[in-house]
Amino acid sequence: MSARVSLGVDTEELASCVSCGLCLPHCPTFRVTGEEWASPRGRISAMREVQDHGAAVDDAFLASMDSCVQCRGCEPACPSGVPFGSMMEATQASLASRRRIDWRRWGFRVLGHRWLLNLVSRVLAVVQRLRLVPSKRLGLPKIPLVQDRLRASGDDVWLFTGCVMDAWQRSTHAGVKRVVESAGVGVALPGAGAGCCGALSLHAGLENHARALAIRTMGALEGSAPILVDSAGCGAALKEYGKHLGTSEAVAFSERVKDVHEWLAAQADRLPPVGKRHQEVTVAVHDPCHLRHVQRVHQPVADVLSRYATVVALDDDGLCCGAGGAYAAMQPDLAASIRKRKLEAIRRSGADIVASANPGCTIHLANAGVTVCHPLEIVDEAIHDDR
Repeated sequence: MSARVSLGVDTEELASCVSCGLCLPHCPTFRVTGEEWASPRGRISAMREVQDHGAAVDDAFLASMDSCVQCRGCEPACPSGVPFGSMMEATQASLASRRRIDWRRWGFRVLGHRWLLNLVSRVLAVVQRLRLVPSKRLGLPKIPLVQDRLRASGDDVWLFTGCVMDAWQRSTHAGVKRVVESAGVGVALPGAGAGCCGALSLHAGLENHARALAIRTMGALEGSAPILVDSAGCGAALKEYGKHLGTSEAVAFSERVKDVHEWLAAQADRLPPVGKRHQEVTVAVHDPCHLRHVQRVHQPVADVLSRYATVVALDDDGLCCGAGGAYAAMQPDLAASIRKRKLEAIRRSGADIVASANPGCTIHLANAGVTVCHPLEIVDEAIHDDR
């Protein structure tokens, strides 16, 4: 028997899973494969075999771990409260230290440097227009060559702009900013220090890099003003800084973080009515996993949006769309199979458009031909359609 390998997973967390199987219907990879190794229960069993019984970290183990979307849809369904997300993060951190070659180790370092990310994005935009890169296969949107600069309007709230979303979807930030300002508040914008929240690095097991980005972000968003986030994945990461850094400063920081819809729902009476030429549309709301399962504040999206559109719910109980940050690029076949179920739910809804509060989800769904945008882009258009 080989020497035991510590995955860094808490032994009590490993023991907390009783293999009841209630997580299975909520796991997107189990739903499309029907295989135990692709379920939360199966992955936890594999972790136990490695950490407690000396099983090898072989190709089968790596495939099981890497195929996880890390959507955390299993957590709300678990009667034992198994913290599957933290177990996966610990396992991925252990695996990252053993992988000699992993493009994510270098690629994600770009995200923390805004000037470098903007440069790389412009190069990608040119290459796309020359049709030299398989954008859909890599899960890329059409990257803009030029974007308007965002300008602060006050200091009542911060708007976290992040990395990829700011580089590729800044127009979404602009629409969100206008909606927040329409509630009568001034919006502050972070500097380069808050260039990336660290979520992608953490999911890839690059723990030290994620921690460094978190500390930088906290330093760039000083004060006591609420921090509004329009990306579900970024919001989840920022809200968990207290857990990951383990300091009182990080806990206090995380308490300031609000999903922008969560904040707007509490300011609903301050939002303006629809514009004079507004024509109401039917919108299907796709709940991003990190808004529904991690932050657990997905309802405010529909609450805010329903003031300006006819909102219909999808009938798939919030199942993952398969985007998963970089997952669609790393596991394109599984991501497409997972997305197929979401597309079927969208078709059944009969909606004119789909709204999703996460950039990865909007990109992944748009690459399948879905008309999709951020919920507050719809609100922005409804409020300002008489301009």
